[in-house]
This record gives sequence, C-alpha cells and structure tokens, in this order.
Amino acid sequence: QVQLAESGGGLVQAGGSLRLSCAASGLTFSRYTMGWFRQAPGKEREFVAVIRYSEYSDGGTYYADSAKGRFTASRDNAKNTAYLQMNSLKPEDTAVYSCAASSYYTPGNLEKLYTYWGQGTQVTVSS
Repeated sequence: QVQLAESGGGLVQAGGSLRLSCAASGLTFSRYTMGWFRQAPGKEREFVAVIRYSEYSDGGTYYADSAKGRFTASRDNAKNTAYLQMNSLKPEDTAVYSCAASSYYTPGNLEKLYTYWGQGTQVTVSS
C-alpha cells in the first residue's frame, strides 16, 4: 500500500520559512517524480513544484512562477522523502500543501499524471 505523508506545515509570519517533508512508503521512491501542489480556501488546487526521479540524482526541478526564486524542491532517495523548502513566504502562500507521486518522468503540472497523493499539510502565513 502506497502512502505519502506530508509534515512540516504550520503558522509563520510573512517573510519566514518552512520546510515541508513528504515521506513515501510502499513504492520504489527513486523511480517516481514527486510533485507539490497547494489548495487555498475557495480555490482550485494548483501546481507548485516538481522534482523528477532519478536513481542517481534529483533529476531536475521545475517550478510554478509563484514559487520561482523562493521555493526549492529536493529529495533524498535513501530516506524515501521529498522536501519543499519555502522561503520569503507571503500571505498568499497560505494553503494546504500536498505531495504527489508520478511514474512519468515529466508530469509537470498535470494532476492526472500523478497516481498517488498525500493528505496535505496546512501552511498559514500571517501578514
């Protein structure tokens, strides 16, 4: 049974930082591209970042415009964990952040290409 468990969310002031973690189990983590998505209240879920799979390295990253320069996706295949480092947080970053796993190398922001999803972790940025 595949499980993705996010952690690291919380309440932070604008300009602060958080690091989200996504612990995976039940799959060969190094062979899955990991995406990060978020959903704010009353809004549709949106793509944040993706880090491609590679058995030897992180395989490359891609970010939504809203995340470029502030967020960094990474992964530790030995720990079966993906990370999202979020710096310079803004109130508009407030959302539930979820990680997702895709067997495609470049699923990008296409939600339908992600097979497994975590439950999400709340991030609240106060002004």
